Amino acid sequence: MRNNRAMTSTPHRIAVLALDDVVGLDLGTPAQVFGSARTEDGTPLYAVDTCTPGGRPVRSSAGFQVLPEHGLELLDRADTVVVPGVHGGPAMTDGTLDPEVAAALRAAHRRGARIMSICTGAFVLAAAGLLDGRPATTHWAYADRFRRLHPGVDLDPEVLFRDDGTVLTSAGVAAGIDLCLHVIRTDHGSAVANRAARRCVVPPWRDGGQAQYIERPVPRAAEAGTAATREWARERLHEPVALRDLAAHARMSVRTFTRHFRSETGLSPAQWLLQQRTDHARLLLETTDLSVDQVARHTGFGTTAALRQHFHHRVGVAPTAYRRTFRRTEATPH
Repeated sequence: MRNNRAMTSTPHRIAVLALDDVVGLDLGTPAQVFGSARTEDGTPLYAVDTCTPGGRPVRSSAGFQVLPEHGLELLDRADTVVVPGVHGGPAMTDGTLDPEVAAALRAAHRRGARIMSICTGAFVLAAAGLLDGRPATTHWAYADRFRRLHPGVDLDPEVLFRDDGTVLTSAGVAAGIDLCLHVIRTDHGSAVANRAARRCVVPPWRDGGQAQYIERPVPRAAEAGTAATREWARERLHEPVALRDLAAHARMSVRTFTRHFRSETGLSPAQWLLQQRTDHARLLLETTDLSVDQVARHTGFGTTAALRQHFHHRVGVAPTAYRRTFRRTEATPH
């Protein structure tokens, strides 16, 4: 659900909680990505501050210290709390957490703050008891350790992020960028998120999940590479595109193409096409005056019924409801 507080004139307040051995890239990601989210006239939509327990300096995994301006009291007034990844510490070794930190996180969640983690920050949220019974993700390399420490969490190590409403988790390192852009898109729509992505010089979204980054044997060069075919398919979302068409474009057999496609994207060709069609439908619903029937044709679903079925399955709401929630009032019809 869109965060209405973020739509007011007061920027949405984000507290980044840094603990000892914080991962440097994870620490800087929220300020950089959320700081790039602005209205068309340049007004910042988020205010990002960093805090630590007691406002004390903490070590980073990159050999520098973080000198915060706030203590845990910052969590008392934050609209969103982000926990960057940590490289070691009790949360990752034995699943425990400083009681003061755990209590502050639970209190922020109880009062309605959105709680996010990047990479191994999920260990911190789990140690605070905020992921019990919830879907979550973390860096694929630590999935087995996470499951041993927190068997009650529904861990999926093959996705870039998980959004469970008020609690969100991302996969390793750069997936924190994907999660922050997802939150901006949820709060303010695709146009704002796309502008923030351009400012950060990153794609607005990435195909597939982190399954494509899990270590596995490198395919032979003669067989590798479906990127050109994926781009070819994106340009033809309004047309029927069969698996045999994709394989023929890649000059592979259907079996070989399917194997390499899943290896590179983490999805089957059919799942990937549905994702692309749905994402394009979201953009058209947000930024154009096309009817739902026209959106269905432009995105290759063909009929309103097919669009409604797949859109509801992937997004959770009907196309018309999505448009009412996320349509920017200043959107210009195509």
